[in-house]
Amino acid sequence: MAQVIGIGGIFIKFKNPSEMRTWYQDVLGMTTNAYGVLFEFNGEAAPKGYLQLGTFESTSDYFGEPSQQYMLNLRVDDLEVFRTELAAKDVTIVDEIEAYSYGKFLHIEDPEGNRIELWEPVDGEFEKSEDAKMTMK
Repeated sequence: MAQVIGIGGIFIKFKNPSEMRTWYQDVLGMTTNAYGVLFEFNGEAAPKGYLQLGTFESTSDYFGEPSQQYMLNLRVDDLEVFRTELAAKDVTIVDEIEAYSYGKFLHIEDPEGNRIELWEPVDGEFEKSEDAKMTMK
């Protein structure tokens, strides 16, 4: 039987897509193209990583405003330094950095008010967690 093997894309509606691509490039350092941002995963040139399709209760306030039905979680390489750089660019920082055995997290908002979760992962610790073991079978 055929099966889903991963997420091929995340598609978001913006009031001004062109301005948002510029923001994602200039503020978050992402490489953009005419369609948005393209990430390449090959598992050889970079350490193994994970992509979670999270399922939350419809009443969760974790994404910010009740009208926000999704939230991007972006992997970063140095969250402490990145936070300082984002603050210097007047990015809305929602909370303080929280640290867990599997990584550090910080929430920001883009210019249209969409909450974004930044994650500095510790993949080795994620692999040790019971939740990860259940999903990797």
